[in-house]
Amino acid sequence: MSATTDDRLDGEVPEDRNRGDREAGTMTLFEHLAELRNRLIVSLVAIVAGMVVVWIFYDSVIHFMQHPYIDYLRHHRSKAVNPSDPGALFTNGPLEGFTTRLKVSGYGGVVLAAPVILWELWRFITPGLYKNEKRYVVPFVSAAVLLFASGVTTAVLVFPKALDWLISVSGTGIVPLFSPQRYFTLYMAMALIFGAVFMYPLVLVFLQLVGVVPSSRWRKWRRPAIVIICLVAAVITPSSDPFSFLAMAVPMLVLYELSIVVGRLMKR
Repeated sequence: MSATTDDRLDGEVPEDRNRGDREAGTMTLFEHLAELRNRLIVSLVAIVAGMVVVWIFYDSVIHFMQHPYIDYLRHHRSKAVNPSDPGALFTNGPLEGFTTRLKVSGYGGVVLAAPVILWELWRFITPGLYKNEKRYVVPFVSAAVLLFASGVTTAVLVFPKALDWLISVSGTGIVPLFSPQRYFTLYMAMALIFGAVFMYPLVLVFLQLVGVVPSSRWRKWRRPAIVIICLVAAVITPSSDPFSFLAMAVPMLVLYELSIVVGRLMKR
């Protein structure tokens, strides 16, 4: 009996078939590191380009992010330090304005460069996939961009409620006087964390497609998954308010169920 027949009887795929199903040639460790370096360079260039865009339109960006704070103080004018200009943020150091602009530009650059970063990540993974697996690259990248944008949008929509709760729960004798660095850092951190968390269903679908964790296992793990998702949402929510917690936990639970369904359909 030939070696090829033995391989088939053992349920193994012949080596030549493996070799032919993947991209021609193999990559050494140094070639993988060079490939990773190139992908990182492209991602960093995209982030810098995004930072430049945010830096140029900085005034419009911070005015947009100030809206929740301004709206709150307009409805609670007694809490405004300067009633003639409610919503003004105060710096307590000569460098704070400059460092705030750098941070906002950096966070904004990552948000704008997210499609490029995700594309470069999948392009780095692609050489290790079979031909029938590479067809999922574009759908996965598209879904990742869509989920990331959905997470950022959710954070933007829920932030006014979160800010209202955070100020109100501090009591009636406390007047909010925010520094731009802390205020904008909280805003951008929420946007990035929500965007990143909303992409977790892609990991679940990917694990189903490669056969690491079948959909039946995810269904059996539903109850502990609910507990873990709620704990994660409570821990990683930057503002720790109930509105942000619900805005993160509920979509995560829905996306968990959708990932099981999508993984089963794609596997078929």
